[in-house]
Amino acid sequence: MPKQKKIELLVGDELLKKVKELEAISKDEKAKQCGYYTVTKNGIERVNMMKFLNALIDAEGIQLDSSPSANGRGGRSASYRISVQSNGNLLIGAAYTKQMNLQPGDEFVITLGKKHIRLRQVDSESVEDAEVEATA
Repeated sequence: MPKQKKIELLVGDELLKKVKELEAISKDEKAKQCGYYTVTKNGIERVNMMKFLNALIDAEGIQLDSSPSANGRGGRSASYRISVQSNGNLLIGAAYTKQMNLQPGDEFVITLGKKHIRLRQVDSESVEDAEVEATA
């Protein structure tokens, strides 16, 4: 039997793009088409779902461990990339709000540019100053 060619695993932005292209198929098929499977000596394909899901988590820049090098390999830094959801919302995610020690009720000022959205955290003193200026 001929030796199997080494499978190229998709990672990062390439992986995210391919998964979005394949949205209509099962997660097992997505994993296979992104290279996350092996072929046994009997010719049976086995999907490596854990490796595939971990690669997706890494590609999204989500940090699950409390320290970036908890696995001993240094790991990737967060990508700080998000996509607009089908309902038009942008979800930042708890990983980033925890990293900034944000609490429920913390407020931000939103500034829109041509191709950017800037969030600036409002501290309680700034809010009080703004209220005083608005009533004066």
